[in-house]
Amino acid sequence: MGRITRPALWRHMVLWTCVAGWSVGLTLGGCARLPYTTRTVHEDQRVVVRVQREVEPTSYTHPVQLSSGEIASLLRGFSIREQQRLPLRWFTEELPPKPLFREDELQALAPHLQQGLQQVGPDERAHFELRSPGFNPEYGRDTIAGWMAVRDPYLYVTIEYFHTQIPVRKSDNYDSNYPLPPPTPKDYILYFEPGRFWNTDDKRTRAVAYRQFLKSGEAGTAPPR
Repeated sequence: MGRITRPALWRHMVLWTCVAGWSVGLTLGGCARLPYTTRTVHEDQRVVVRVQREVEPTSYTHPVQLSSGEIASLLRGFSIREQQRLPLRWFTEELPPKPLFREDELQALAPHLQQGLQQVGPDERAHFELRSPGFNPEYGRDTIAGWMAVRDPYLYVTIEYFHTQIPVRKSDNYDSNYPLPPPTPKDYILYFEPGRFWNTDDKRTRAVAYRQFLKSGEAGTAPPR
């Protein structure tokens, strides 16, 4: 193998410097475009509700006046299934979706989501975390997390984690400089019952026609699952 000349070595160094800078720029640019927390509405060991600002203007119809009972009724209608790729999808679709929340979880979360929806603005959303002890409570917690927003006549719910084990410790015991990142949010499929209130908006996003649902008299009448 021939020797690399100094000009060739210099060109290689310049090339790799440019590639590294481009990669860092992409990473920073991607992170900068994520919604970010502006304030905390409530935080305890069980429930966290925060206000997050969207990166792009969204024109939500916030703030929203909903009672905690109405929020619980809306969330009670949701069920969930993790989105899988083929061929696993063939097997998971044979199983019924799981209820998004248990009744005790609804009672813990709904009052604080009520406060959150009263404090968000047109370009903000209410982000929530519902926490329980994990498989090993010293190291992780079982977490349901996502966000809620309203753009009349629709209510939007997105789930990022569904009973996911999230690390409690901030760093590895063997290396204090190594942070423990949370797992990557998964893709989920949400369902809502009664299905006639589960609609598609003008951007082809699924959402609940929440005012129609609350006026229908069926709120809170979802069958136990």
